[in-house]
Amino acid sequence: MTTATDSLRLLEQLTGSPAPRLEPGHVWLVGAGPGHPGQLTLDALAALAQAEAIVHDDLVDARILAAAPASAERIFAGKRGGRPSSAQADITATLITLARQGRRVVRLKGGDPYVFGRGGEEALALAEAGIPFRVISGVTAGLAGLSAAGIPATMRGINHAVILATGHAATEEGGLDWAALARLGQPIVLYMALRRLGSILASLQDAGMDPATPAAIVESGTLPGQRVVSGTVGTLEQQALAEGTASPCIVVIGDIVPLRERLAP
Repeated sequence: MTTATDSLRLLEQLTGSPAPRLEPGHVWLVGAGPGHPGQLTLDALAALAQAEAIVHDDLVDARILAAAPASAERIFAGKRGGRPSSAQADITATLITLARQGRRVVRLKGGDPYVFGRGGEEALALAEAGIPFRVISGVTAGLAGLSAAGIPATMRGINHAVILATGHAATEEGGLDWAALARLGQPIVLYMALRRLGSILASLQDAGMDPATPAAIVESGTLPGQRVVSGTVGTLEQQALAEGTASPCIVVIGDIVPLRERLAP
C-alpha cells in the first residue's frame, strides 16, 4: 500500500508544486470515485494521507479507506435508500464538531461530492458555520460505470447530450418532468433509481418513449462483482426482478446502450 508520504511526493512531482495541505480545523469534501481504488484521484489520495478523521459513506471501498493513516479515526456515515441511514443533519453536525476540535477532517463520498452526493448541502453548512473547506472532485459513477460496462456516454452520430438524473425525483412533488426528458431524445443516466424503476419507465412510456428503446442496469460498476442487465424500456423492470439486481447501480436509457455488444470488456 502506498504510504501517505508517497502519495504527497507523487502529487508534487506531477504538478511541480507543493501538495495542498489539509490544515487543522479544515474539512475537505472528497470524491472517492465509483468504487474501484484505481479510480481515485491523486488529490483524493493526498487528502487521505493527511486525514485525522474520515467521515465516510457506505459505498467507499475498504481498500480506499486503508490508504489513510492507521491512526485516522474512521466514522461511518452511510446513507442507503430503504435502509437505516445517518441523518444528513447529524453528518453535517459531526463535520463541524470535528473541525472545531482542530482535527484534519475528510468527508469521503462515493463518486463526486457535487453530483448527487449532498456535497453542496454540506459545503453550505460548513460555510455558514465558518469552517474552512475544500471540494476534491471525484469520478462520478454515472459515467465511469457506463465505461466499465462498455457503454460510451456520448457517441458521434448517436447523441449530442447526456442527461444525469436521480431516481429519487420519481415520486417527489415538483420532481422531474419525465415527459420533457423523454421528448429530448437523448440518453438518460439515472442514479439511485432501482426502487422506483417501474414508475420511471412507465412515466417515460406514458410520455411517448418507445418501449423498444434500449436500456441497461450496471450493478457495482468498476468493482469485481459488476453485473450488467441489458434490455429495453419495456422489459428492464422485469429483467431486474428476475436477475435479483441490487444497489448500488446505474440505469442508462438510450441508443448508446447497444454499443455494449461491440465494446464490452
